[in-house]
Amino acid sequence: MNKFIYILFISFLMFSCTSNTILKKPDNLIPEDKMVDLLTDLFLAINAENTKNLQLERQVNYYPLIFEKYNIDSTQFKESNFYYSSRIDEYDELLMKVEERLKALDMKYEILKRQEDSIVEAEKNMKNRVIDSINNIKKRSVKPIKENLKDK
Repeated sequence: MNKFIYILFISFLMFSCTSNTILKKPDNLIPEDKMVDLLTDLFLAINAENTKNLQLERQVNYYPLIFEKYNIDSTQFKESNFYYSSRIDEYDELLMKVEERLKALDMKYEILKRQEDSIVEAEKNMKNRVIDSINNIKKRSVKPIKENLKDK
């Protein structure tokens, strides 16, 4: 009898631990491709919270702007996010797509940053060359004048 109760208890414990939280699809579910775009923008907004914007402000709440961009409200996002997160495999794929996009954006930023740095460096070199050329011209034109003055 004790074995039966023990097996029943273990079986009950195992079945209660399984995920049965798969929810019914909400009526206003955000499509998966739009959700990837939305989550990408939300991750960017999270990282931008502590970065100064063009007006030198920090702690700017970008979430309402993102929701406005995608014509959704926070409730629709929460319901859709809750639905997708209840389906772990699908949500994992969705987050992998977001991660790929973020990596692609990071690479694009790095390329642009290197190009900008090389332009700045080229401008600096050009400025130094111009200054050197001006100094050389001054030296050349001052020497003959000094020599002419010594001769007199």
